[in-house]
Amino acid sequence: MINSQMTLRGKTALVTGGRQGIGRAIVDRYVEEGARVMTCGRGPKPDNLPDEVLWATTDVSKPDEVAALCRRCQEDLGPLAVLVNNAGVQIEKSILDTTDEDWDLLMGVNARGTFLMCREMIPHMIARGSIVNIGSISGNTADPGLAIYNASKGFVHSLTRSIAVDHGPHIRCNAISPGWILTDMAEAAFAAAKDPIIAQKDALSRHPAGRMGKPEDIAKLALWLASDESDFATGQCYVIDGGLTAASPLNPGLF
Repeated sequence: MINSQMTLRGKTALVTGGRQGIGRAIVDRYVEEGARVMTCGRGPKPDNLPDEVLWATTDVSKPDEVAALCRRCQEDLGPLAVLVNNAGVQIEKSILDTTDEDWDLLMGVNARGTFLMCREMIPHMIARGSIVNIGSISGNTADPGLAIYNASKGFVHSLTRSIAVDHGPHIRCNAISPGWILTDMAEAAFAAAKDPIIAQKDALSRHPAGRMGKPEDIAKLALWLASDESDFATGQCYVIDGGLTAASPLNPGLF
């Protein structure tokens, strides 16, 4: 990708869950645009992560690890300008099949992790700093078989609005609500369908854009929300789903 604008030159950004998928696309785009970037995940540093990106093995559901992550980010890269809460877990179960352990794992990362990161970093962010939370259209309309995942994303959306209200104008806080993005999570969700091939074809037919999303599509919006160009944007949940939720329930392929 060619870009000479360097929109984030001189800014420090912390992106959770930057190993792969949407998080990795955001990391790569921020580096491209001149940011000093730190990212994290629960496993070891991936071999293909750019050398200039700082990595920390971190479980964002644990307060002590979150505190250590945020402290290291500030010490090594400087005052934080952008926080992207992308780390997430998906479990393909209805509520009746969901165990206490499932709840603790998913809510620990998706809900508690987002809360802990925001609570830890807001006091240390620069003026007009930007928080970008990764929500989902699943937080607005429930996808089948993803009961507590849907619930966790609804929490992220509500927390986003509360942070914007309680901590503006010092902090801007917005959420991105992706639709079907071609990642491992999407593949796992389709795999849980009665007929994964038919389910994926049907989902594709419902996208006015004519395709499903790519992680890079989300990174473009995450870049705008991190930049000074979005200075008046706060407290919003931006749906980016190729038009999926704009359509009626009727299958357009039948008309």
